[in-house]
Amino acid sequence: MNRPHIHHRAERRERGSITAVVVVFAACFLVLGGLVYDAGRAMAAKTSAIDTAQQAARTAAQALNAGDLRNNVLATTPGQAIADAEAYIATSGDTGTVTITGNQITVSVIQHQSTSLLALVGVGEITVAGTASTEIEQGVTTGQGQ
Repeated sequence: MNRPHIHHRAERRERGSITAVVVVFAACFLVLGGLVYDAGRAMAAKTSAIDTAQQAARTAAQALNAGDLRNNVLATTPGQAIADAEAYIATSGDTGTVTITGNQITVSVIQHQSTSLLALVGVGEITVAGTASTEIEQGVTTGQGQ
């Protein structure tokens, strides 16, 4: 008669123990899901930063004096090209740098992507960077009469 009573006590001690395991697994899945979701958003932000850098480099190249480029003379004051590229970056809401060295324009863009689920564990923002370069092709001149 005592045996059923002991068996009943053992069941009472284990009651609710599965709840703790479920809570731990649920928390792990939430963090993992947040990591996957926010990592996907960070990858999309990196793609966006690269696209912005490419467009800004193209904007800078278009601002250079086409006549000088056709005559194999690179503009000695590329200030307007840099200003146009920086303005393009600013309109995207990002920050970045533009450099013109020789016949190469390099643009680096930094984008800050806020997180959704990872903010619950203290990671409120992910910073990504994208860089693009373009080489200025100098024009071809033709001989007279051609």
